[in-house]
Amino acid sequence: MTLQDLLDRQEIHDLLVRYCHGIDRHEWARVEAVFTPDATLDYTAFGGPRGSVGEVVPFLRTAVTNLSGCQHTISTSLVDIDGNTATARTAAQVMMMLMKDTPTLFGLWYRDQLIKTSQGWRIRERVQEFGWIHNAPSTPAS
Repeated sequence: MTLQDLLDRQEIHDLLVRYCHGIDRHEWARVEAVFTPDATLDYTAFGGPRGSVGEVVPFLRTAVTNLSGCQHTISTSLVDIDGNTATARTAAQVMMMLMKDTPTLFGLWYRDQLIKTSQGWRIRERVQEFGWIHNAPSTPAS
């Protein structure tokens, strides 16, 4: 493994973490910045949309803003780099306060296609894979 390989892996890891912090802090410009302008996002595994950053980020903004709290954590990223492209599969656990005083926990995987741009690594395709749900509400929180 070369020094460049290590630097690329660290930059990809930081990119994935910036997404989580951006969502949880409601910093939508930060969320948008992790993707290429032409990225495709597929959040249908949990009932969200599939589309461009401009179509999916407004959905995320509305969904997260209506919660009383949420926290994204990621782990066990498997990253394969091939020159200026890479794939990553990352485990994620998301705690959301959907019901008053009762957290709902979501387990999922992010499958990402990444590309190294002049601004650094960016996600050009993200697919959310269903893992599990704990304490799912039977009706939406109000």
